[in-house]
Formats: sequence, structure tokens, C-alpha cells
Amino acid sequence: MALTFEWDPSFDRDLRDGIAGLWTDVSNAGGAVGFVPPVTTDDIRPELVHHLVAMAEGRTRLLVGRDEEGAVAATAFLALNTHRLMTHWLWLYTVMVHPRHQGKGYGRDLMDAAAEAARGIDGIEAIRLTCRGGTGVDRFYASCGYKEVGRVPDAIRVAEGDDRDDIIMLLPLG
Repeated sequence: MALTFEWDPSFDRDLRDGIAGLWTDVSNAGGAVGFVPPVTTDDIRPELVHHLVAMAEGRTRLLVGRDEEGAVAATAFLALNTHRLMTHWLWLYTVMVHPRHQGKGYGRDLMDAAAEAARGIDGIEAIRLTCRGGTGVDRFYASCGYKEVGRVPDAIRVAEGDDRDDIIMLLPLG
């Protein structure tokens, strides 16, 4: 069964806790979403609060995918640019699919839904994201139409002696 996606959902405690739980589970499964395992929801919560503040200020919008039981199974945050010379593209952050749902095509469904949501925002012509090298996720994003447009070698320190490239990718929406 496919995920059901919701753009700009009403935010409540259940959604907050669902995103925090998803983020924790993805991180602990080795997902490159800003943390290195092991983490707890208490570790995740301050970063989630940053996203929530940006949402409240209208700078970030949320796409949520729910599974057949209604649980939060996927997310993507779309962050608008505030710089007057860069308002024609946005950032895609914290792209996650729960580990129990990976391998079902839900990641591609999430990326398609994010592109469709971005197309619905007036003036947006492209989506930009960054990803951690050495995970293979750049190949996944490329298969979704993203092109690598930059790379900063060794910009992400996962652990002492384990530095990864910060890969910058772009999806033109035209």
C-alpha cells in the first residue's frame, strides 16, 4: 500500500512526536539526517524545534507521508529562501522514510510529492539539497532527476577520521 502524503498538515502533539520518532529511528538505522547513532528523541527534539519555528514564521513548509495505519512514515521540509536574489529556488531538508518502509518505492514517492509541492509554490523554479557522501544517497537523488552541482570534500565529520563530502544537488522544475 502506498503512503498518503499531506502538504502543510495541521500540527499537533501526535505529528510532532511522530516526526521525532521517525527522525530518531532513521538516524539510528544509519540515515544521514544530521545525526550519528545512537540518538534519542531528546537529542532530535532541539533540531525539530528549529524546523517548527521556521514553519511558524512561514519560512519552511512540511510534507508528511503516512502509512496505512496513519503513522508518520516519511517527511520532507521545504525551506524558502529569504535572500531576494535566491527566491526562485528552495531547499529540501530532512528527507526521511522510516526504515521499515524502505525498499518499497516510498522514497521515490516522497521525492515526487516534494517536487509537486514545490511546483505549487509561486515563483519556485528549482529544488536544492545537500547530502552526505559515502552513503550512496546521491545515486538515489540522481535517479530522481537531481544533478550534482557541487561538492565540498571532507566537509562533514561523522567521527574522528571519518570525514565525508557534502554533495550539493539541484532539480530544475521547468
